[in-house]
Amino acid sequence: MVIHAFALLAIVLYLAAAGALARPLLSRGPPLNRLALGLAGVAVLIHAGILLGMHRGALDLHFFAALSLVAFVVSTLTLLVNLSRPVAALGVIVFPLTAVLIAADSFLAPPTLPQPMDWQIKLHVTVALIAFSVLSIAAALAILLAVQERALRHRQFGPWLRALPPLTLTETLLFRLIGAGFTLLSLTLLTGALFVDNLFGQHLAQKTLLSIVAWLVFGVLLYGRWRHGWRGQRAVKLTLIGMAVLLLAFFGSKAVLELVLHRGI
Repeated sequence: MVIHAFALLAIVLYLAAAGALARPLLSRGPPLNRLALGLAGVAVLIHAGILLGMHRGALDLHFFAALSLVAFVVSTLTLLVNLSRPVAALGVIVFPLTAVLIAADSFLAPPTLPQPMDWQIKLHVTVALIAFSVLSIAAALAILLAVQERALRHRQFGPWLRALPPLTLTETLLFRLIGAGFTLLSLTLLTGALFVDNLFGQHLAQKTLLSIVAWLVFGVLLYGRWRHGWRGQRAVKLTLIGMAVLLLAFFGSKAVLELVLHRGI
């Protein structure tokens, strides 16, 4: 199929982009940031075409389709962030994961059809996906921050460390992304309360409660940063905890329903 051919091309481009960024780990050369971001830009465009072709241009919220859509948004945001901040090393984490999720959606997942939605639900879902994507990038940055801090504490000044952005830049961008993601997550909960019928009924109760827990974790982190100057390992741990809870909220029950119980969303 044509879609499968384009999926393979996107996978190769994403992996090539990640390889160009990971050059300091594979050899002692500098990262090829411009080449990597160019390859990733083409991959993102192809990825968009795949999503439009496979899911008929509509929001398909089945498990693998939703994961591929989130991966597309995260990769796109990674490229946009790099227009203003030199954090191309994010792609070492983001682009291989995106390649894996494209492969899962294109080659492993059964065919699915998007379910019809009112515009209010589409708005709620769109805001939720963007919030999840922004906070996913924040979690990737938190991992980079932890790696940098550990290397500096142990005086491991390898070429790969010099390829990363300065520690202060990573930390500043981390909290900006958390702030943006927290705002979007707040809008997600608000639109859910306004537009979703029986928010605590059916299969939505666990998703709603976990989303509120994640919102509280990120809110506490932002308050601690503003009031007490929290940073470093505390910021990393709370970011990853919040993201883990949000991952369970968005995809935990969906995975059980679709992959274990074989029931629709």
